[in-house]
Parts: sequence; structure tokens; C-alpha cells
Amino acid sequence: MQFLLAFVIGGIICAIGQLFIDLTRSSVTPAHVLVGYVTAGAILSALGLYQPLVNIAGAGATIPLSGFGHSLAQGAIKAVQTRGLLGAFAGGAEATAAGIVAAVVFGYAAAVLFNPRS
Repeated sequence: MQFLLAFVIGGIICAIGQLFIDLTRSSVTPAHVLVGYVTAGAILSALGLYQPLVNIAGAGATIPLSGFGHSLAQGAIKAVQTRGLLGAFAGGAEATAAGIVAAVVFGYAAAVLFNPRS
């Protein structure tokens, strides 16, 4: 049942982004959706509304971009509690460092291994 919930909720999150792109023609781009999801995840996490979704959906809520915003916010909140206000600047980056490094490494590898089309 947990896999089904992850699949359905993750699919709904992705479908909403796709609908924004499809129904608004050219006014909402994939970059807008990316920034919107990360920002929404951070705001919902700061308000305590995203963690219940993570508890229900697991990877279905943590893998999409809103989950990255959630991780950023939680890292910043924990760092502020332990290090004070200056922790807000480093906490989010520390909490998401593995994901950021993976994106850079795999993006570089894909660019080296494959010929991009223009």
C-alpha cells in the first residue's frame, strides 16, 4: 500500500506541474514550475504542512522538487536551532549537499558521454 500511495501522490504532484505548463501555453515554463515547486515545498515545510504528506507518501513526496524545498527548509531550521541565525545560510546547503553533488556529477557525465542537440 505504501508503494501505491507514493506512486499516486508523486504522480499527482508531477501532473499538477504538467497541467500548469500545458494549460498556460507559453506563460508558465518548466523553469517557473521548478522554482514554484521548490519554493512551495520550503514554505509548506516551514509551516509544518509538508511533513504529514511525507509521512503518508514517503518517496512520492520527497523525490519531486517540492521535496527538495522541504529538505532545504528543514536543514535551515535545524541549523538555526543549533547555530543561531547564521545557520540559516548554511543549513539548507548542508542538508541537500548529496543531492546537489549528484546532480552536478551526473549532469557533467551526461554532457561528456552524449552529444547534445540544438
